[in-house]
Amino acid sequence: MNIKKFVLLTAVLALLVSCGSGDRGELIGVKGKKWHPEKPYGMALVPGGAFIMGKSDDDLAGVQDAPTRTVTVRAFYMDETEITNSEYREFVYWVRDSILKTKLAILADEIGETPGTGGIGEFAFNDADPENMSVYEKYMYDNYSGLGPTGYEGRKLNRDAELIFDTNDYPDEYYAEVMDTMYIPIEESYNGQRTWDVKKFKFQYKYMDIQKAAKDRNLSRKDVIITEEVEVYPDTTAWIRDFSYSYNEPMHNDYFWHDAYGDYPVVGVSWKQATAFCQWRTLKKNTYQKSKGKPFVNTFRLPSEAEWEYAARGGLQGATYPWGGPYAKNDRGCFMANFKPLRGDYAADQALYTVEADAYEPNDFDLYNMAGNVSEWVQGSYDPASYEYSASFNPNVNDPDNERKVVRGGSWKDVAYFLQVSSRDYEYADSARSYIGFRTVQDYMGTEVTLNAATN
Repeated sequence: MNIKKFVLLTAVLALLVSCGSGDRGELIGVKGKKWHPEKPYGMALVPGGAFIMGKSDDDLAGVQDAPTRTVTVRAFYMDETEITNSEYREFVYWVRDSILKTKLAILADEIGETPGTGGIGEFAFNDADPENMSVYEKYMYDNYSGLGPTGYEGRKLNRDAELIFDTNDYPDEYYAEVMDTMYIPIEESYNGQRTWDVKKFKFQYKYMDIQKAAKDRNLSRKDVIITEEVEVYPDTTAWIRDFSYSYNEPMHNDYFWHDAYGDYPVVGVSWKQATAFCQWRTLKKNTYQKSKGKPFVNTFRLPSEAEWEYAARGGLQGATYPWGGPYAKNDRGCFMANFKPLRGDYAADQALYTVEADAYEPNDFDLYNMAGNVSEWVQGSYDPASYEYSASFNPNVNDPDNERKVVRGGSWKDVAYFLQVSSRDYEYADSARSYIGFRTVQDYMGTEVTLNAATN
C-alpha cells in the first residue's frame, strides 16, 4: 500500500512540474526580460566594419609609425561632439558637492546632529535615522560601517540636501567651518575673493585590470582591483604655459568658467582626468538605471586608436580628411575645419582659438570636428611599432607602463597635416594642454550592425 501511494505521489508531482513549467521537458533556456539597445544621449552609432588604417605609401615619414593595414572594429557609440566645458563642469560640480556633503555628514555624525534642526544636521548621513533604512542597508551598516581610511566608507549621503554657497546664508558655524576648509587659505586670496582649493577635489574610483587578470590566473581578485584618485579641475594655466610670450590671460580666466564658452570643448584635461570622467559618466548613468530597475549600461570609455580613426573616416575608404578629399578647403574656398592655416593666419578659418563643439559640418557618421578644433585623447599608448604587432581585430595597445598616450585629430593650433585622419601624435598621460580635449565611446549591444567599408 505504501509503495502504491509513493508511486502515485511521484506521478502527481511530475505532472504538476510538467504543467507548471510549460516546457514539456524541453531545453528552452532561461527567459529574461525583453531588451532593446538604447542610444545614449548625444552619441552616434558607429557601425562595425573593416577599413584601411594608416598612412598611404607616398607619406614616407608618416608611414614609419602608421603603416597601412586592414583592421576590423566592432560597433560602438561615440559622442557626436567633443566633451564640452558645460558637460565637464557637471563632473566637477558632482565631485565638489560629494566631497562637501561627505565632510558635512562626517562632522554632523561626530557632534550628533540630525535632520530637523535646520543646521549642519540636515546634511547627516541617510542612515542617521535607522527607521528609514531597509533591511539590507541596516545589515550593511551593522557589519561594514567603520571600515576604510575614514571609517565612513559605504555610508549614504543625503544628496537631496541643497548646499549653500552664499556665506550670508550659512546655517551654523559648523557648516562655515567645513566650507572654510575647502577654500585656499585667506592669506593667499586677493581682491577680496577666496577661491576653491582645487587640489582637494579628487574623484576616486576602482576598476579591474582584466588584461592583467587574464595573463596571470594565479592572481587573486584583490590583486587586479586598481584604485585611482584623480584631481578633477582642468588646468587652466595651460593657456599660459603652452605659449610663452603670448597674452592668453583672458582664456585662462574665463574659458572653463564663463557661460560664453559652455558649448566649447573642454581643454586643460589630462588623459587621467579624461579616463576618470568616463568612470563618473558610467556611475551617473547606472545610478539612474538602478533607481528605475533597469539593467546597467556598458562602461563609457575613451576610444581605441583604431576606433577613433575608423569613426573619423566616416565610412570613406582611403580618405585624407573626415570630409573625404585631400584639401582643407571646399569648392567655395571655405576651410573645412578649425586649424592653423596659411603659415599662421589663425583668423583665416574665422576662429582664433577653439570654436563650438558642433561647428562645421559633421562627417558621414554624424560626428563633428573629428579634424581640428582640439586634439583628442584616445585609450592607446604611443609606440611607433604598435601597428606591426597589434591585433587586426579590435586592436588596442594600452600599456599602463607607457605614459605616452596617443592624441588624434589635430587642433586649432596645428597645421593641416595633423588634421589628417591617419596622423598620430602623443602627449604624456598627466599632461594638460590648451589644445587637447576628448570624447567618449560606449560598446554597442544588440543585433550586430556592420558596414562593409571596403566596398565604399
